Amino acid sequence: MNLSKYEYRDTRDLVRFVYDAARFAETDTNALEYFRDNRADYCSRDHYLYIYDLSGNNLFHAGMPELEGRNLRYLSDIDGKNIFDMIVDALADTSNPHAWVHYSWWKPGSFFPVPKSSCHFSVCTPQGEDLIVGGGLNYPHEEKEFIRIIVDDAVALVEKEGESAIDSIDNPVSVYNFRDVRVFAFRPDNSVVISPVVQDSFLQVNLMAAEDISGNRPFELAVQQLENQDRAWQVFLSRNRYERQLVKKVIYLRKTVMSGETLFIGAITDLPMPP
Repeated sequence: MNLSKYEYRDTRDLVRFVYDAARFAETDTNALEYFRDNRADYCSRDHYLYIYDLSGNNLFHAGMPELEGRNLRYLSDIDGKNIFDMIVDALADTSNPHAWVHYSWWKPGSFFPVPKSSCHFSVCTPQGEDLIVGGGLNYPHEEKEFIRIIVDDAVALVEKEGESAIDSIDNPVSVYNFRDVRVFAFRPDNSVVISPVVQDSFLQVNLMAAEDISGNRPFELAVQQLENQDRAWQVFLSRNRYERQLVKKVIYLRKTVMSGETLFIGAITDLPMPP
């Protein structure tokens, strides 16, 4: 299992944690009983394990045992995202090998929703039952890999569906928008198709002329990179209300074609700063 794409230890630890549990569920006939008897081992302050069948029935939840036995097929998070649908789609997405989904949900033992990222594995038990084994991470760090996944998926959707894909990508409750991350799109003539900040109908943002706090033009530089390669990463500086010093952010940008015209699709996130 290749975890080199992740730059935070917490992310790598969660994937290993869920992977090991998934392999155990795949090989031990009494795995569910073991998980329930050792619940404390599968729920820490920051992450926890859960198991669903393919109908959305919760079979095990280390942090919220009250969910066990309930069908959560149509459960939505605070923003209206259907969590189970996102999980099923992520598991089928070859661009998302650890089936990451991002949403807001209750932290076990708390009384308010918190930002979460979860990874998942499909398993077939010794009894022949297909299950989904997943684990959630509370207050996750933003990995570059997270925006790589959604931008690559947005590019694939545009190449498959053309202009009709734009509404799906722009939808605020889609997988293309989570926390402070938003997939955007613009043309070489600088016309914005999906704005990274505001709706295009309210304001046309001149992305190519946009400067960071140090005077660099990250969108322009990323587009220049795409003259010789199929994807680009461009770091820039920004202010943050929680930091006295400037912080680093990163743009991930792809180039594709829609209706016979070049289209740039990308997203922005905080630059990972490994401990």
